[in-house]
Amino acid sequence: MQGGVMAAVEVILLCVAVSVWKPQRVNGEVCAAETLSHSDAGFCHGRLEVIYPELEISSCSVIPRGQHLRDKISREWGPPRVRLAGAETAKKYALMMVDPDAPSRCSPTRSHWRHWLVVDIVGSDLKKGDIKGLVLSDYRHPTPPQGTGLHRYQFMLFEQPADKTLSLSQEEKSSLGNWDPQAFIQRFGLGKPLASLQFLTQNAKDE
Repeated sequence: MQGGVMAAVEVILLCVAVSVWKPQRVNGEVCAAETLSHSDAGFCHGRLEVIYPELEISSCSVIPRGQHLRDKISREWGPPRVRLAGAETAKKYALMMVDPDAPSRCSPTRSHWRHWLVVDIVGSDLKKGDIKGLVLSDYRHPTPPQGTGLHRYQFMLFEQPADKTLSLSQEEKSSLGNWDPQAFIQRFGLGKPLASLQFLTQNAKDE
């Protein structure tokens, strides 16, 4: 109960926070500024790397406005390379990508939107950034709706138990929104993420 209260307080504080660095507003409320909050910056750990054609992300960050990067990441570029230099060659890993801010951070009624889910990733491939595992949910571009401010896109990597076969239930397959990643994690005993990374971006037309 206490954890739920704290999470609600964090959302409220985020929505009323004011930044001197061009705050993003949704229906008059400030939902996120173009700088990382302490909690957003603290999400990343484990030295995970996400690599797009013109963009390498190795720490929590906001996608820059310049060079049409926000437009390219939303429409042009396909699945990124994901690399963990310290992956163990013989082990298998599971990777998920979610948007906890669907349709907006101030009103996340469709959280968590599942953007990508790959399991059975062999460590030797992960070390090279070559994701060849079993795709349970196809990659979906980060496409924040216009006027909804910055969205977080979170990548979480788990060491996969050797005796588990990971899959989505029929109910989970029926919808990308309102997915419960924690229930999936608990169902297969994945534990805490071995590494995690997130970037923030918004609809390119809002720039």
